[in-house]
Amino acid sequence: MLAEKFNSFRSGPDERGHFGIFGGRFVAETLMPLILDLEKHYEAAKKDPAFKAELDHLLTHYVGRPSPLYYAERLTEQLRQKSAETGGRGGAKIYFKREELNHTGAHKINNVLGQILLARRMGKTRIIAETGAGQHGVATATACARFGLECIVYMGSVDVERQKPNVFRMNMLGAKVVPVQSGAKTLKDAMNEALRDWVTNVDDTFYCIGTAAGPHPYPAMVRDFQCVIGDETRKQMQEIEGRLPDSLFACIGGGSNAIGLFHPFLDEPSVEIYGVEAAGYGLDKQHAASLAGGRPGVLHGNRTYLLMDSDGQIEEGHSISAGLDYPGIGPEHAWLKETGRVTYLSATDAEALAAFQLCAKLEGIIPALEPAHALAKVAEIAPQKQQDHLLVVNISGRGDKDIFTVADHLGGM
Repeated sequence: MLAEKFNSFRSGPDERGHFGIFGGRFVAETLMPLILDLEKHYEAAKKDPAFKAELDHLLTHYVGRPSPLYYAERLTEQLRQKSAETGGRGGAKIYFKREELNHTGAHKINNVLGQILLARRMGKTRIIAETGAGQHGVATATACARFGLECIVYMGSVDVERQKPNVFRMNMLGAKVVPVQSGAKTLKDAMNEALRDWVTNVDDTFYCIGTAAGPHPYPAMVRDFQCVIGDETRKQMQEIEGRLPDSLFACIGGGSNAIGLFHPFLDEPSVEIYGVEAAGYGLDKQHAASLAGGRPGVLHGNRTYLLMDSDGQIEEGHSISAGLDYPGIGPEHAWLKETGRVTYLSATDAEALAAFQLCAKLEGIIPALEPAHALAKVAEIAPQKQQDHLLVVNISGRGDKDIFTVADHLGGM
């Protein structure tokens, strides 16, 4: 088993940044000194109590953590009724980890604050970022405004159009949003442009990557900053129910919200873990489910599962959600798939839209389209579980940004 070289599922990556055969550093020679310098400063910051204290203070008093663990009573009742009608086992008790209540409306701010504090330690004054759904861009613009740093956000022009509220927010916060016209004009292409910028401006620029992908140490660093989600969930569930949850669900694009929830539970064999990719129009059509429909390759500085054609060229992903249409996935998720520790599923655009509406109408919570994919699989699997089964789904963002997209698909409702 691939996990045998590690002491536990939580001990990766190795010293070269590999999770099994995945991860690593595949970058231009110009960037290697920056990557090594970043790794050095991050390792030092992890050991510095002052760094942790400053980050914890911001997470509490600026972000508003801990985010609540909320019992979704009406959704639980409806899915238990479905279980009774279909001969299920009673239906799980469903909790929401309410990351959409964070300042800026998503989990992204957890990681951004950590990276911006690191950038300041390194003396960097210019911050660049890529964004798809816009939440990472908003979080980066927010932190840069808080600390008086220059901020440039690369965003595919297609995403600029479908995420207008977040583009306006970034502009209001003082960031420069650069529409990317190459490729499919979405997240992959925005990341390409950000990497080109970084190579060109190595002296004063810090690249704030928003997902658990990219060259080492980014996948592990982003994961570490997002583990506050799972650490809080573990503590809150113990306080509320007196034990660990039985299953965890989160959507997967690059995978930062998911690995943040999953990682603190990876060495708990009793906890089932499910990641949900974007199946788009269907796995036999156009989608963004790289684990279900891709194969290992190299993109954006790391080896992972990618959507590729027979010649190894990257194919464009599709999802109704701007945050999930990346044609790859973080390398730790690729490794967790190979080891079998996490079960990866996929949900179509139509399934996500249905779950989006169900959550809004039953719980008075409008989720982002990204976590709506996870909710779609919860609606399938929860009725199959017993009534004492404790299920947690990460509501990684709120749906304000998606109301125009949803309205278009629902005929202007």
